Amino acid sequence: MVHSMTAFARREINLDAGVISWELRSLNHRYLEIALRLPEELRALETAVRERVNARLARGKVDCVCRFQPAARSAVPVDIDMDNLRRLAGACETVAAGLPETTPPNPVELLRWPGIVRDEPLDTGPLMQDALALLDTTLTELVESRAREGESITALLTRRCDGMAGQVSKARVLLPDIRAGLRSKLEQRLAELDVEVEPGRMEQELAIQLQKIDVDEELDRLESHIVEVRRVIGSGEPVGRRLDFLMQELNREANTLGSKSVASDTTGISVELKVLIEQMREQVQNVE
Repeated sequence: MVHSMTAFARREINLDAGVISWELRSLNHRYLEIALRLPEELRALETAVRERVNARLARGKVDCVCRFQPAARSAVPVDIDMDNLRRLAGACETVAAGLPETTPPNPVELLRWPGIVRDEPLDTGPLMQDALALLDTTLTELVESRAREGESITALLTRRCDGMAGQVSKARVLLPDIRAGLRSKLEQRLAELDVEVEPGRMEQELAIQLQKIDVDEELDRLESHIVEVRRVIGSGEPVGRRLDFLMQELNREANTLGSKSVASDTTGISVELKVLIEQMREQVQNVE
């Protein structure tokens, strides 16, 4: 099944310790690149987060942002470190003595100074477990979003394959008339020259011209590549790189078909094939 590389997912959970939220955003990229931002309380989760993302995604630039808002603890008394507070107050007095005009320090500002208020240590064990569980849920949402987008891409690629198959069939129908027209044109030119030509020489020259415009191999390869594209998009593996390679091969055969063309009909078929291939290539760039 084809998966897109573009998706967004966000999940949030309220806990006694606070609110945890995950935001996952993925974009096109040649490989899997993970940009991770974690709050200080969950910094130890970096390796586990990367392992989980690697297990669920194969390609894309993935931004993983985790936020943690601690719960307000209004019922908990403020525990002040009096030793640190006295040292800070003494430092303020020393500074004030060296200045001509100063205002007394604001108590609220003093409380904000690091080390003045002793915070109760947070038990990060359960918090990390909840964060990882929420990450798994968010990853599932992201993967499902990529799958839904992939269904749209699959439908588009299938329609383009149908269009290319129709153009190849049209070219096969036209080939006998093109070959007959080449023979008729060669005979007409020889008649205009009013010279005697040996029948064997005539057939040899015709065979040389037909060989130059022979596109049976190109049409065969186009058909085989179209069949392979259909097979690949129906598989359950990441297919982006393989599809990108097949687009290059299809474009090469379409170019060769155009270069060998001696009729406006086959030239038009070559152009139409390249248009369809380019439309597919644009979508394939977004496939995992």
